[in-house]
Amino acid sequence: MSIRLSKKSIILFIGAILIGFSVFAQEDPPYRAQTNLESTGLWNGMYVKAQFSKKFAYYGEHHLRLRNNADNLYGFYGRNNKIYNRMGLNIMFNPYFEATVGPAFILRYAPSDDPKYDKVSLEKRIWHQYIFKMPAMGRVKVYHQFRFEHRWKKGYEKTDPFKYTNRYRYKLFAYIPINKHKIEEKTLYVSPSAELFMQSGKSVVYNPLEDFRIYNGIGYVLNRQVSFFAGHMWTIGQAATGYNYRTSHVIRLNVLIGLDFRKTENTLPQINMGY
Repeated sequence: MSIRLSKKSIILFIGAILIGFSVFAQEDPPYRAQTNLESTGLWNGMYVKAQFSKKFAYYGEHHLRLRNNADNLYGFYGRNNKIYNRMGLNIMFNPYFEATVGPAFILRYAPSDDPKYDKVSLEKRIWHQYIFKMPAMGRVKVYHQFRFEHRWKKGYEKTDPFKYTNRYRYKLFAYIPINKHKIEEKTLYVSPSAELFMQSGKSVVYNPLEDFRIYNGIGYVLNRQVSFFAGHMWTIGQAATGYNYRTSHVIRLNVLIGLDFRKTENTLPQINMGY
C-alpha cells in the first residue's frame, strides 16, 4: 500500500511543525536549564610536603583565594573568597600508592556587605585521599587521585544552620617534562588535569554534580626544595536549584615546597600531590 501526499498537504504539514517549534521556543518554563558565568578568581597556593621517615610525611595545602569585584565580572580579584588550610598525614605504602588523612579549616568570606550576612564563617572538614601512580609511559606520568571530604558548612546568612555533606572527588592528571626526560632540578613541565566533584547530604541535595574542573598549567622545578606551577582552571557545576549551572574561570599561582628531615640526602619536592 502506498500513500501519496499532495504538494499542498506537505506544505501544510511542514508549516504545522514550524509553528509548533516556534510556540515551544517562545515558552520559558521555570525549570529551563541555564548556564551562567558566576565568577572569576585568583587562587594563590602553597603546597608543602615534609618527609620525616621512609613511609610518613606531613602534607599541607594553604590557599588565599580571591574573587572578582561585584561590578567587574572579569576582574579575577578584588574581594576575599576563602582562606584555605588543609593538612594531613601522608603515608607512602609503595612507589605506586599513597594516602593522606587529616583536617581542613576554611574561612569563607561573604560575597557582599549585606548586613544579613556573616562577614566570615568557619567551615570544618575531615578529608582523606588516595593516589595511584601509573608506571611511566615514556616521559609521561599519569596519576589517579580519589579524595573524600566530610564537611560541616553553612550559608552566608547569619541565621543559616550548619549542614553536614559529603563530597567525592576523582582527578586524573599527568606530568610531562619538556626540557628533560624526567622531573628533576631545572625541569620545565606541563600538567593537564580533569576533576569531577559529587556530593550528598542528610537532607535532599538537588545539585549532586557540585563541580567539574579542567585545569592546565606549566611548572618549573627550581631546586630540590622549591618548584612553581601556574595555570588556568575552568569549572562548571550545578547551582543549588539543580537545573541551573554556573561556570567560573580561575587563574592559579602555586609554589610547591618539598622538605626532607631524614638524615639522608634531600629528595626532590613531591610535586605529584594534587595542587
